[in-house]
Amino acid sequence: MLVKVETSNAPQAIGPYVQAMEMGDLIFTSGQIPLTPAGELVGKGIEEQTHQVLKNIQAVLLAAGSDLNHVIKTTLFIKDMNQFQIINRIYAEYFNEHKPARSCVEVARLPKDVLIEMEVIARKR
Repeated sequence: MLVKVETSNAPQAIGPYVQAMEMGDLIFTSGQIPLTPAGELVGKGIEEQTHQVLKNIQAVLLAAGSDLNHVIKTTLFIKDMNQFQIINRIYAEYFNEHKPARSCVEVARLPKDVLIEMEVIARKR
């Protein structure tokens, strides 16, 4: 059975989708961009935006009964591969001991012209 995950601690969907879906013990998040829970864009730099995206992922996972230590796979979409080292450093602050599988791709454009978007697949605690 599919269960919709919703929390007011992360930005609401800006289109016809949900923050995440649960299927059994698995959680599939939608892409999170650097918006506050109120829907405001955070910063113009990659550091602030990366932190906000990871905070949003944490909030959605918490609402689904999980956390970053239960992430199986992450996918990063970034605007500029030249910022990869900065993103990697911040990412490592959140995924230090536990390191999930990951893909990272440079894209031409992201929603609201942000610099980073991230989605994850996780399991429940």
